[in-house]
Amino acid sequence: MKAGTRLERLLKAGHFVVTAEIGPPKGASGQEIVNHARLMKGYVDAANLTDNQTAIVRLCSMAAALHVLRAGVEPVMQITCRDRNRIALQSDVLGAASLGIRNILCLTGDHQSFGNHPTSRNVFDLDSIQLLAGLRSMRDERRFMCGEEMRHPPSIFLGAAANPFGDPLEFRLVRLAKKVAAGADFIQTQAIFDLERFRRWMSMVRDAGLHERVYILAGIVPPKSPGALRYMREVPGMSVPEDLIERMRKVPRGRRAEEGVRIAVELIQQLREVEGVRGVHIMAIMWEEVVPEIVSRAGLYPRPQVPEEEPPA
Repeated sequence: MKAGTRLERLLKAGHFVVTAEIGPPKGASGQEIVNHARLMKGYVDAANLTDNQTAIVRLCSMAAALHVLRAGVEPVMQITCRDRNRIALQSDVLGAASLGIRNILCLTGDHQSFGNHPTSRNVFDLDSIQLLAGLRSMRDERRFMCGEEMRHPPSIFLGAAANPFGDPLEFRLVRLAKKVAAGADFIQTQAIFDLERFRRWMSMVRDAGLHERVYILAGIVPPKSPGALRYMREVPGMSVPEDLIERMRKVPRGRRAEEGVRIAVELIQQLREVEGVRGVHIMAIMWEEVVPEIVSRAGLYPRPQVPEEEPPA
């Protein structure tokens, strides 16, 4: 019997996993995606392909995921509810599964007013929690969201996002619990810079027993400059300590990229000590080529291997 995805098998085997993010281009060429995937091969266990992130038109995440799969890296296809109703969402997941794309990250999606088509009409037929529940039903109960049975259900590993830094903190825990109850198998968090607040959130997660029900991957964004950190601090739901910005500001301009890598490595090493954290998700935004260096310097290379097939029952 075929096993689950590589990501799923590694997590179930107790390994500390590494995923990274690849942003599809604003054009029809997949070469840049392939280049990034080849660069990351052997350094990550899976690579996320974003779905028109920040509501900007880009190559679709399914096509991008197929490019990554053909390049020898396991993809995580992100799918948002902003642009599709439940018919299209289910259809896209079936299509992805048929192509061998079986890690699916469910997101509600950024509002279109943030992107390059602000007057476009959104859909939001479902939110991420409803999408998780619907896809779990397709997988486990062999039923479409309307209740109709299907012959060939998709074999998928379901993910969702979590933000440990929004207020009130208690609500963030409630929302995580809802996603777990709806069917999330793994969680990738918002970028972590404020370790103390993240540790508080993880303490609440452990108290609720959620760390035993879902695999939590901590989000890492290597900063390039103090300006980038200041910008992220202004994003709703982000927490960036002032001392981190000051640390980056004191570094000469020509060495700030190196300092950003050092910060990312330090964060990973500290996050590995947090009970309940099962891996990291590296989001090197428009800086994908730095991922292998971060993984190596954090002591996470080479990546572990797992059998392709499960033993007979």
